[in-house]
Amino acid sequence: MIKVNSNKAIRNLSTNILKANKTRNIIAIIAIALTSLLFTTLFTMGLGTAESLQRAMMRQAGGDGHASLKYLNEEEFNHIKDHPLIKELAYDRLLSKKVTNEELLKRHAEFWYYDDIGLKFGFIELEGGHKPVAENEVIMDSKTAELLDVPLKAGTSFILKLEIHGKEVQRDFVLSGWWKSDLVFNVGQIFASRAYIDANAEELRSTYKQDFDQTGVINALLKFDNSFDLRGKLDKVITESGYSLDKNASNYLDGNVNWSYLSTNFAMDTGTILALTAALLLIMLTGYLIIYNIFQISVMRDIRFYGLLKTIGTSSRQIRRIIRRQALFLSVLGVPIGLLIGFVVGKSLVPLLMDRSIHANAEISVSPSPWIFIGSALFAVITVIISTLKPGNIAANVSPVEAARYTDGGAKRTGGGAHLRKSTNGAKMPLMARANLGRNKKRTALVVISLSLSLILLNTAFTLSQSMDMDKYLSKFNDTDFLIGHAEYFQEHFNGSDNATTESYIQAVQAQPGFEEGGRLYSGRDLLTIEHKDNSEGYEADARGNLPTVTYGLEELPLHRLQLIDGELDFNKLASGKYILEGAPVDDNNNPQMEYTKYQVGDKVTLHNYMGSINNPQTQEYTSHEFTILGHVSINSTNSGTSAAYFASFYLPADIYKSLVHQPAVMSYAFNVSTGQEDSMESFLKKYTETTELTMHYKSKSIVMNEFTGMQNTVVVIGGTLSLIIGLIGVLNFANAILTSILTRRQEFAILQSIGMTNKQLKTMLIYEGLYFVLGTSVCSILLGSLSSLLIAKPFTHLMWFMSYKFIIWPLLAVLPILLALGICIPLTSYSLSGRKSIVERLRTAE
Repeated sequence: MIKVNSNKAIRNLSTNILKANKTRNIIAIIAIALTSLLFTTLFTMGLGTAESLQRAMMRQAGGDGHASLKYLNEEEFNHIKDHPLIKELAYDRLLSKKVTNEELLKRHAEFWYYDDIGLKFGFIELEGGHKPVAENEVIMDSKTAELLDVPLKAGTSFILKLEIHGKEVQRDFVLSGWWKSDLVFNVGQIFASRAYIDANAEELRSTYKQDFDQTGVINALLKFDNSFDLRGKLDKVITESGYSLDKNASNYLDGNVNWSYLSTNFAMDTGTILALTAALLLIMLTGYLIIYNIFQISVMRDIRFYGLLKTIGTSSRQIRRIIRRQALFLSVLGVPIGLLIGFVVGKSLVPLLMDRSIHANAEISVSPSPWIFIGSALFAVITVIISTLKPGNIAANVSPVEAARYTDGGAKRTGGGAHLRKSTNGAKMPLMARANLGRNKKRTALVVISLSLSLILLNTAFTLSQSMDMDKYLSKFNDTDFLIGHAEYFQEHFNGSDNATTESYIQAVQAQPGFEEGGRLYSGRDLLTIEHKDNSEGYEADARGNLPTVTYGLEELPLHRLQLIDGELDFNKLASGKYILEGAPVDDNNNPQMEYTKYQVGDKVTLHNYMGSINNPQTQEYTSHEFTILGHVSINSTNSGTSAAYFASFYLPADIYKSLVHQPAVMSYAFNVSTGQEDSMESFLKKYTETTELTMHYKSKSIVMNEFTGMQNTVVVIGGTLSLIIGLIGVLNFANAILTSILTRRQEFAILQSIGMTNKQLKTMLIYEGLYFVLGTSVCSILLGSLSSLLIAKPFTHLMWFMSYKFIIWPLLAVLPILLALGICIPLTSYSLSGRKSIVERLRTAE
C-alpha cells in the first residue's frame, strides 16, 4: 500500500470549509467563547472567593502562621525552636492583655512584642516611621492611634495605661511607626521593642502556670513546609521536643492549628462533592449541547460534500480530522475571548460574594492565577472535542449513496426505513410544524434541553435565595430589636459593676418614642461558685473546693426569649426560687451540645456566694442556695457575655438572682420598638453613645437584617448572571437551529410555495415551530427544575445553618413570556436573514 502524505490536503480542505461557512463559524466562535467564559467565570469566582476568604480569615485569626504554641516561657520556647519540621518560627510575647486608656473602651487593644517574623506573619507593613528600637518606642495601627488622639508622626509622645499582673501601670511612650488598621481584625495592636522586654524582665516574668495570668507569656507561631495535616505536625513538634499532649500532665504544651487554612477546616462531605460535581457537569453539558448542535447541523448541511469526499477516496479518519481541525481552529479564536471576558466577569462578582458575608470588610484579592486560565481552557477544549465526536462519526461513516439522498430528517431515513404519513386534517400549519420538528427529534431535544438549562439554574438560584431563613439568621445574633450595654460587653469582656450598663442609658432608651418593652440581664464574674465533687477538668477551685460558675438573672422579656432544649420552662416554678435552668451551648445549626452540660433535669445543685470569701474576711457573708434543675436552655450571644472559663452556666429570674448577690450588675438590656420606629431609635442610640455616654454601645436587628438581605441579593445576582450566560448559549443554539433548518429547507419551502403555500402561511408554520420549542422548553424546565430543586438545592440548604428549604417555581414561570417572545421573533428574523431568492431560483438550487 502506498502511503500518501495528506496533511496538506486536510489543512486545505479544513480551511476552505471554514471559509465557506462564515455564519456557522461566527456562531461557533461565540458558542465556544461563551462556554469558556462560563468556565472562567466560575473558576475565577471559586478561586477568588477562596483566596479572599482565606486571607480574611487569616487576618481575623491574627496571622498566616500554620500553628501556634501558647503560654510558653523562655525555656520551653528554646526547646522547640530547633525542631526540624519548623521552617519559620515567630516569637510573640504578650506585655499587657489590656490597654486601659478610656479612649479604647469600645475597641479592645493589646500590648505585644513581635519579632520580625511575627510582624510578617501578622501582615504588619509600616506605612510610616520605623520599627521600635529604644525602650520607650512603640508602633501601632492607625485606628488605635486615632482613638488615642496620637498624630501619625514619628516622635509623638503619649501615655499608655497597662494592666500588668492585675495592676494598672502608666508609662510614657513615643510613636516610632504605624500601619493601616485591618478592618477584619478589629483589635487594637501596639508593639514595643526588645529593649522594653529587657528593661522590664522581672515584671514580665510569666506566672501563667500558677495563676493563669497571661502577662509575659510567649506565643510561638510556626510554619511548616505546607498546610497539610497541620495538627499531626504540631503534635509531632510537641512530643518530639519532650512535652506532652495530655492537659493534666505537668509538661503539657497548649497548641492549636490556624483555623483560617482551608486545608484544615474545609471538609468535603458527600453532599458537597455531589453538588460541585453536578455544577461542573451542568456547565460541560451546556457547552456540549450548543457546540455539538452547531457541528451536527453543519455536518448534516454539508453531508453531500462529505459523501463526495468519500467517493474520491477520503478515509473516515481523514474526515474526522477535517472536522476536528475546524473545531480546534475555532477554539483558538473563541477560547481566549472567553477567558478574558470570563475573568473580568468573575472578578467583578467576587466582591458580591464577599460583600455581605461575615468578612464584608475583607480585602478582595483575585489574582490572575494561571490555574484559572489553564483549567478553563482545558475544560473548554475538552468540551469542544467531545462535542465534535458524534458529528465527526456521522460524516465519517455516511456512504456516498446515503449522502446523496439526505434530507433534513437524517441520512438514514431512506429506502425501507422511509414511510408515508397519511392525514385527514389537511395541511394545517400547527400539524406541519409539529411534523417538521419530529423529522429530527434529537436536534429538537438538544435545543429544548439547552434552553431549559438557564431556566433551571435561575430557578435554583432563587430557590437558594428564598431558602435563606431570616428568623434562623437573626436568632443567632439578635432575638430582640436592640441590645444595649457597655462597650466592653460587646467585646466579651463583661466583669460586673466595672462595665455594667448604666441606668441612665436604660432610662434614656425607655423615654424614646416607639419604645415598647424591655428587660435587663444581670451577671458578673466570680460572684457564685457551685458545689461539685468531680473536678477532673482542672477548674480552679476556691478554698472550700467549690468550682467557678456563671449565673444570669433575666427580667421578663429576655427570660421569655430563652429557647428550651429539654425539661420545662415553667416561669411560676422558677419564680419560687427552688428551680434553676442550666445553659447548653449550641452549634451553628442550633443543635444543642449536651456533652458540655454537667447536670440532668431533676438534679440538685448548690450555689455559694461569694467566691474566695473564706480567704478574705472582708467580703460578704458566705451563703448557700439549693436548686433543682428544671431544664436546659440554649446559650447564645444575646444571653451570655463573660470571657472567663466556668464550670457551668445557669439562668434564673432577675428577682431570684438579685437576692443571691450583694451588688447585681446589669450586663445588658434587650428591648423592642414599635413598627416603623427602628431607624429613629438607631439614630438616637448612635448619637447618644457618641456624645452622651461614650462607654456605652448597642447592637441592632436592622443591621443584621440588612446584611441578610444583601446575602440573598448576592445569590440572586450571581445566579442570575450565570443564568444569563447559559441563557445566551441556549438562545444562540435555538437561533442557530432555526436558521440552519431554514437554510437546509429552502428548496423544500420553494416546493411548498410552488403548490400554493403563501409567504404568510410559511411564516406561520415557522412561528408554530418556534412555539413548539417554547412549549417543550416550558415542560422540560418545569420538570427538571423541580427535580433540580429537590435533588441539588435541597441538599445544599442542609449544609448552611441559616437555610430552610423552600420549593418555589415562580421565577421559572415568570420568564416564560420572554421565552414566548423569542419563540416568535427568532423564526421570523431567521427567515428574513435567509435570503429572498425567487421560487424558481430556489427550485434550481441543488442542496
